[in-house]
Parts: sequence; C-alpha cells; structure tokens
Amino acid sequence: MTDNIKSSLVYRFFAAIGNWFGEHWKNSLIVTAFLKVKPEEQLTGSSLFFRFFSRIRDAWAALFAKLKLNVLFRDSIFSMPFVWALPAVVLAPLIPTMAVLALVLMGFGTTLVCLGVHPEKRLQGGAINRYIFLYAILYLTATFTSVTVSGSLFIGLLTSAFILFVFVLEFSVDSYGKLKILVEGLVAAGLLVALYGVYQHYFGTSGTETWIDEDMFSDISSRVYSTLQNPNVLSEYLLLVIPLAAACTLAAKSWLKKAGYFAAFCVMCACMIFTYSRGGWLGLLFAAFVFMILLDRRTIFLMILGAVALMIISPETIIDRFSSIGNLSDSSTSYRVSIWMGVLSMLKDYWFTGIGPGTEAFNMVYPPYSYNTIAAPHSHNLYLQIICDTGICGIILFAIIIIVFIRTTCSALSREQDRTAKLLQISSLSGIGGFLVQSMTDYSFYNYRVMLMFWVYLSLSTIFCRMDRLRGQEKGVN
Repeated sequence: MTDNIKSSLVYRFFAAIGNWFGEHWKNSLIVTAFLKVKPEEQLTGSSLFFRFFSRIRDAWAALFAKLKLNVLFRDSIFSMPFVWALPAVVLAPLIPTMAVLALVLMGFGTTLVCLGVHPEKRLQGGAINRYIFLYAILYLTATFTSVTVSGSLFIGLLTSAFILFVFVLEFSVDSYGKLKILVEGLVAAGLLVALYGVYQHYFGTSGTETWIDEDMFSDISSRVYSTLQNPNVLSEYLLLVIPLAAACTLAAKSWLKKAGYFAAFCVMCACMIFTYSRGGWLGLLFAAFVFMILLDRRTIFLMILGAVALMIISPETIIDRFSSIGNLSDSSTSYRVSIWMGVLSMLKDYWFTGIGPGTEAFNMVYPPYSYNTIAAPHSHNLYLQIICDTGICGIILFAIIIIVFIRTTCSALSREQDRTAKLLQISSLSGIGGFLVQSMTDYSFYNYRVMLMFWVYLSLSTIFCRMDRLRGQEKGVN
C-alpha cells in the first residue's frame, strides 16, 4: 500500500513541492547561519567556565592524591556515578520524589569522588551547559530573595539540584554501551507507567472526578494518572518518552526489537489518549509533526491523510474533548484563563524580581490579584510561573536554553550520517517541542519528577549529538 501511495501522482506532486521548498529553505542564509555552530571542543576550550572548573578539578584531584583517597575509592561503587544516575533517571516516574532526590544526591557525590580518583576525566562542556548552570544559580538567588525564604528554601534547592543533574548525567554516560542501557531503561520505564495507566482505564481509578467537567463531558467516566497522580502530569511525561520509543522502533536492527519497541510505543499512545489531556494531545500532535518533518519532509502529504483519517475514525468522546479547546464554557478552560489574568495582574508589580519559587510564595502574593477570587497553587502556565519564580531574567535564560538546544541539535542533525543518532536527535527535538507546547496550558514543572525528566531529556540531546565520539571511544577501548 505504501508503494502505491508513493507512486501516485498526488504524492509525487506534493513531494516535489516539499523538496523544492526544503532545499531552498535549507540553503537560505537564515538557516545556514543558524546551523553554523562551533565544534564543542572549540567552545569548551575558550570557555571561562571550563577553565575555572578545570582548576577546581585539578586542585580537587591533588587533594585526593595527597590524602590517598584516590587509592581508597578506586574501583569503588562510590566512584561510579552511572550506577546512581541510571536508577535516578529510569525510576523517576515510578518512585517517590524523595527517593529520586536521594539518588540524585548520590549521583553528585559519586561524580565528585570520580573526579578526584580519575583526574584525566572532566565534566562535559557544551554551549548549552553554561546557560543551564546560570539558570540554576538564578533559581538559588530567587530562593534566598523570596517573599518567604523558609517557604521557598526546599523547593528552590530541589529545583536547582535537579537542573544541575544534567552535568552528572552527561559525565556518567561516557560510553555508547551506557547510552544504550539508559535509552532502553527509559523506554522500559515509560512502558511500565503506560501499562499501569491503561490498567486504570479498564479497571477504574479513584479521585478523578475533579478533573472532569460532567456537564460538558458526561461520557468520560475517568482520566488515568498512573504513577504521577494527575492526568496532565502523566501526559507531560509521556510527551518526552513517546518520541524516544518511536525513534528506537525505527532504529532497531532486528524485527523482534522493532516489535517490542513498537508495542511500547502503542501502549504509551493509548495511555496518552486515556489521560484525556487536551494540552497533552496538542503537544503530541506537534511532536509528531516535528518528528515526521525532520525524518522526511515528503511525509507532509501522509500527515494530512493521517489527520483526516484520525478525524474520521476517532470516537465521538475524543472529538468532542478535542474540539472543546478554547471553549470558555468549559470549567477547566475558564479556570485557567481566570488564573492567567490574575497572574498577569500580579506580574505588573513583580515582573523584574519575581516572588520566589514554591506554592507558599505564590499563595502569599497571588490572592489579592486573583480574578473572580479564584484560588490556585500556581499559574497553570510554565512560562508565567518561571517569571513568578525568578522574574524576567529567568524567562530570558530559559528562552536562551531552548534556543541553544534547538540550534545545537539541528546543527548536529544536519551533519549526522548515522541513522540511529539522527533518529535519537529527532526524538529530542520533537519530545521537548511537544512538552513546551503542553506547558502553555499547565505548569509542567509542578511535579518535580517530571521537571527532572525534562532536564534529563534536554541533557540526552547533548549526548545524542556526540554519539560518534562515544562509539569511537568504545572502539578504542576494545
């Protein structure tokens, strides 16, 4: 059937148009300037951050040698950060936040020990890392300048630790074999979370009434939340892992592995449907669009056909739910719009410094500005909440991080020859893109485990961009 479609005149017509626009766009001055990024080694070598931390690392290694700690911890589990980073990342959606934090802190500790034991190793550099470091420092600053330091302290420290964990992850994944284990673990964890969500759909859930407008959607009996306590939070997590499962399906060498990854992908997509999260559905559609366009721009015709087919075959429940997006008569939509109006009013007074991170700081300042006296624990929008937490500097830094991420990943993608690396890089762009779309309708960092996963997937994109080097190092060892 695929061959018949590709040989049709309609497909060839749209493919020719897509190729013409694609070639001209790719060779335009704007795109070539955007994709022209200096090699990572050159960026690292000229970085003040790199030189500063190199001196600290050398002094740290010298201290270890003087105290004979390098002998004590050599080949110890406490000098192997990957042993702790792997479960922190893979188990994040499955275990409590405090357990995740304990693993993250062990990751930091073992990284410090590893740097002392192995002075030849260094933290990975990159254009994006300096901005991530500054963003974490800004969150710490906002914590100690909060309207309630005691109320913001734990959340600010936790957020900063989870942000800085990207350095631990990039440092610990120092071989292609470890990267494969990490990717397989992420997909396996996503499958477990999705399976539990599907189980909830068919066997019932409790406490979901508050997430359903029974006047508009009386035919929706429940919304699944799996291990993440909230349907919208579950959809945010799935937006990150579904593109990775799709990339693994296409990259798998054997048919058995392809079937396994594809089954995981289908279960995750089913779980996404059962969340009935309209923001999640929008994010998934955007992620699918980005994934397919980057995979092959000629697929735009197939995407149009797929969109039409979805409208025809989708149950009425899903069509009604999706078509209600933006309908102010829906209690969820009107609730969010009212909160956004109140938050915008508040930010007129706090736009520069913010009020500090955490629900306690938000509840201390927001109520007098609330529209229609609507109470809320946060702004229900990631970008507004970043301004609330850290002021205008925070959203500027976050925007820079996203721009640098897109630029470096697209630049690597344009040069990449390995198909597996390309697919993984595409999964990063589409997953983060879908997540950011969903974040327009919800504060997607409210669940700290999902916040960690966002920074993990952002860090993975950097690792995917250096896969050829990891393969080369592994061949050199062998």
